[in-house]
This record gives sequence, structure tokens and C-alpha cells, in this order.
Amino acid sequence: MGLASVFAIAAPLVGMYALDVVVYRDFSLGTNVLVSLTRELSGSDSFAWYLWLSAAAGVVLTLLAGVFSFLKSRWAAIASEALAQRLRDELFGHLHRLPAAFFDAADSGDLVQRCTSDVETIRVFLQAHVVEIGRAVLLLFAMLPILFWRDYRLAWLSICLMPLLGVGAFVFFRRIKTLFEITDASEGVLTAVLKENLTGIRVVRAFARHDFERDRFGERNRAFRDNYYRLNKVMAIYWCASDFIATCQIGIVLIAGGVFLVEGSLTVGELFVFISQVSMVIWPIRHLGRVLTDSGKAIVALGRVDHILKSPEESVEPTPATGRGRGAITVTNLDFSYPNGQGILRNMSLSVAPGETVALVGPPGCGKTTFIRVLLRFYPYQRGQIKIDDLEINEIDREWIRAQIGVVLQDPFLYAQTIDSNLRVGRPAAPHEDLLQAAQDASLHESISKFADGYDTMVGERGVTLSGGQRQRVALARALLKDPPILVLDDSLSAVDTDTEHRILTALEQRRGRRTTLIVAHRLTTVRNADRILVMDNGRIVQQGSHQQLAEEQGPYHRLCEIQGALDESIRNDLEGLNRG
Repeated sequence: MGLASVFAIAAPLVGMYALDVVVYRDFSLGTNVLVSLTRELSGSDSFAWYLWLSAAAGVVLTLLAGVFSFLKSRWAAIASEALAQRLRDELFGHLHRLPAAFFDAADSGDLVQRCTSDVETIRVFLQAHVVEIGRAVLLLFAMLPILFWRDYRLAWLSICLMPLLGVGAFVFFRRIKTLFEITDASEGVLTAVLKENLTGIRVVRAFARHDFERDRFGERNRAFRDNYYRLNKVMAIYWCASDFIATCQIGIVLIAGGVFLVEGSLTVGELFVFISQVSMVIWPIRHLGRVLTDSGKAIVALGRVDHILKSPEESVEPTPATGRGRGAITVTNLDFSYPNGQGILRNMSLSVAPGETVALVGPPGCGKTTFIRVLLRFYPYQRGQIKIDDLEINEIDREWIRAQIGVVLQDPFLYAQTIDSNLRVGRPAAPHEDLLQAAQDASLHESISKFADGYDTMVGERGVTLSGGQRQRVALARALLKDPPILVLDDSLSAVDTDTEHRILTALEQRRGRRTTLIVAHRLTTVRNADRILVMDNGRIVQQGSHQQLAEEQGPYHRLCEIQGALDESIRNDLEGLNRG
């Protein structure tokens, strides 16, 4: 940066002396270096040689300035991209360490924009302007003494309007920063709507909501456009005003320089170098407005990124745990409320022995899934204790806890990769024989065998190419391949038919005792063979026992049996009627 500026400052000096020698035909106005070189090369005081040498010197200085300017830009690009890469890595890692409550309140589309567009805004600013700020400051402090040394009158005239540029730039910055915040927020909303529609495109089509979603997107798009228009209007006003001031400044130097030239107190070459060097000072200061514009945008982007980085991570426990657990679970007087204050679990206590199969049933919203989330330490509980193998889960490493538990959710997430890759998420190096066994236990192998690419079949984003039942079975096989001490099935067979469900439960039954199993379900066929059934209502366990015990005991489970029994009887009667018809 410094060498490029030095050569840029020196180039007009050659032009000045060349012009003066041509206009005044006097070698005494030239530099001693150029005069000595001319005499040494030509053997005489030749004006032609002097001009050729001046031209060559000007070309060399300009080329050197260009070379160092290129190196400056290249090094700035390398440094800014390296910093942006580190920032993206830090953001990605930090997001993975944030608690689940953060994502409950965040919009995924906005988070994507912060990790991509906002980081790119910061990178562009660092590459384009940080070095330019240094260059502008260097030129200002280098040129002003030179200008005053040459002619203090022109020097004062050449900077008389600069304060206007500086004040205007800072006033403009305060206004533009607010507009950037508004524009970035509206862009985040637009991105979120777009991502939401792409993710739920089948729901949009199934409910014929295309027109509604198009209007909703159009409304957000118009809001973003209007904010962008306001932003560019303010920018255009500033650029017009700063261009006018900069042009007036050079015009003042030209007029005053012409007067001094007529008076004989200034040569043509000196006027030329004055205008050249004044431009080197004025235009960088004018460019300060663009720097402030982009810095306003970069500050907004940095604030949005910093909001993520300053969000508190999940706490790190000082007591690590290692090895495979036994699968024992003990819950004592557990109370839990979500961050919004909604109380879910109240004075909940239970004990699950290693290898035991326990089912949780109850009406929607009674706390079954919430308990699973708390067990996985997605959320901290307010009172009570949860122990795995006599270890309080709040005092041991989360990663160890989650390594002990294999979870299958009702709506499982699948990566846009092959079936094989999705199955190996929890155990990447699993032997192929174990993978096949897990797929067979999940009643999945037969379905995969019908695919042309078998286990190498791509499932698309979120497993879109698979049916709901196939996605659930892939998730189940994934959990079985992980082979954890504790297996949690959170209503994870709701999308499979009764025959497939029976085959899966039979396979799990054959391996009973190898792992602790928690089953959350609404179908009685799913839970009836469990060692124990816990009936939950309003965040509490209100009944527990075997299927036979609870079915004979008056209470919520008995009513559930009556409802599902009556429903099954009605379906059987309908089928018999259809067969007779």
C-alpha cells in the first residue's frame, strides 16, 4: 500500500518538469537527475531526449504503482477471505453448541443469512475498504505538506471545501446505518418466507395455497424493495452532493492556478502537479462516503453475526463420563417448564432398570415428548433429579448422555444423502453386516432391496423421496445400528402399517434385555407388550403397571382401551359389511 502511494505521488512530478521544459524551453526547470541522464545518454542538452526520458520515467513509475496496487489488492483479498472462513467456521461450531431454546425462538432462514450474506458483507468491506482507509490517510498526511511547500496559497484553496466532505460523510453515515438495519431485517424475513415455502412445497400444493403464498412472498418482497429504494435514494443524494463539492474544489484550484500562472508566480508544470496531487487527496476523502456506507452495512452485519456468537452456549460440565452405560434411568421429583413459563412436568418420578421396556402413554400435550427432550438435556429442568447409571445428568458431559441414547422421532430428519450414509450417522464405521441386521430389524431391508441403487439410493432433502413409513424405518434402523444402551421410540411407528409394526416389535422383542427401551405411543398395539406402562396426564404419572393390570383397573388407560377397542370393533364391522356386500 505504501509503495503504491509513493510511486503514485512521484509520477506527476515527472510530468511537471517535462511540461515546464517544453513550455519554457529551459533545462534549468528540470530535475538535476533527468538533466544529468539526458546529457550522459545524448551528449548534449537535447529537448527530444529529455522528453523521451521523462515519458519513460512516467511509464515506469505508473507501472510500479500498478504492480504494487495489484499486490495490495491480492493480499487484501487473501487476508479477508481467510478471516471470513474462520468466521464461518466459528459461527457453525457455535450454533452447534447453542441450547435448543435458542432455535425455538430463532428463524432458520434468518440464521442462514447471518452465516452467509452477513459474513460476505464483512469480507467485502475488509477486502475493499480497510486498505483504502489506510491509503487515504497516508495520502492525506503525505500530500498536504508537499502542497503547502509548493504554494501555500493554492494549498489552502485546495482544501477549503474538504471539511464539507468530511461532515457530510459522517452525517450520511448515521442515516445510512439505520437504513441498512431495516433493509437487512426485511431481507431476512424474505429469506425465511422463501425457505419455508421450499421446505413445505408439498403442503402448499396439497392445500392449494399457491396464490396465498405468492401474495405473502410478494408482500415481503415489496417491503424489501421499498426499503432498498429508500437506502439507494439517500446514497444517490450523497454521491451527487459529494461529486459536486469535489468538482468545485478542483475548479477553485484551476481558477486560482490560472490567475497565478498569468501573474508568473506559477509554472504550467507546477499547476499540473498541483491539480494531480489535489485530486489524490480529494477523491479518497470523497471515497470516505462509500467507505462509511459499506462500513455501516458491515457494522450491521457484524452486529447480527455477533448476536449469534454472544448467545450463551450449553454449559460444559467439569465431570466427563466415558464408556458404555448400563441403561438405568432414575427420575426423582422432576419439575420442568419451558422458557416461556409454560409448566409441563410436575413432580414426576420413575425408575427404569437396565434392559427394561417401559411405555409412556397419555393424551397429547401431557408431557411425554417433553420428558424425552429433558432426558436428552435439550432443556434444563428446574427441580428434581435425573440419573443415568447413578450419574446426575446435569453434572456429566452432554455428549456422553446423548451417546447412550438412540432416539427415533415421529417426524425424523434425514440428510440429503444415500440411505447408507443416513444409517451410519451414529456409527460411521459399522460393519456392513450390522447395518443389514439393523435394517432387517426395522423391517426396512426388503423395501431398500426394491430400489435400483439399493442402499446407495439418494433420499433427497429431508428424505423427500421416501414415504413417511420408510423415513421412520430408516430412522429406527439408524438408532438400532448405533446400538445404544437406551433406545427411545417417540411415536416413531405411527406412519407404518400394523403388519410392519408387528414385525418391528417382534424383532425388538427378540432382543429385549440387551438395552433399555422407552416407547412413547398412542396405539395400544405398540405398548401392550412393554414390561411397564406409565400413563401420563397433565405432566404427572397417574397410573403404571402392565397392560393387563391397567386394562382391568378403572382409569385413563382403561378408557383408552375402551375407545380403541370400540374403534377396532367398528372397523371390523365395516369390513365385514363390505365383504358381505
